[in-house]
Amino acid sequence: MTDQNNEVVTEEVEVSSDNLMDKVKAWAKDASVKRVRIKEPDGDIAVDLPLTVGALAGGALVLAAPALAIVGAIAGAFAKVTVEVVRDPNEPRET
Repeated sequence: MTDQNNEVVTEEVEVSSDNLMDKVKAWAKDASVKRVRIKEPDGDIAVDLPLTVGALAGGALVLAAPALAIVGAIAGAFAKVTVEVVRDPNEPRET
């Protein structure tokens, strides 16, 4: 979905609990990703992580530790979750 006013692209991805932490870390390093929302199986948003460029790189990892702990707890509670990734289409995507 594209929002013309804010110029963002939203995609939903189903992720297994085994890969959730690695995916969140990869999205955090991607400059085009502005927000990651992890949804419970019933559709409620369990975690809403606003991200900045390279949010989990360097010293910011220490500040992000509580958010990563929550992501880890969610990964342990559900076999699969839906993750909503909000991107800025004007930023280059990390491949």
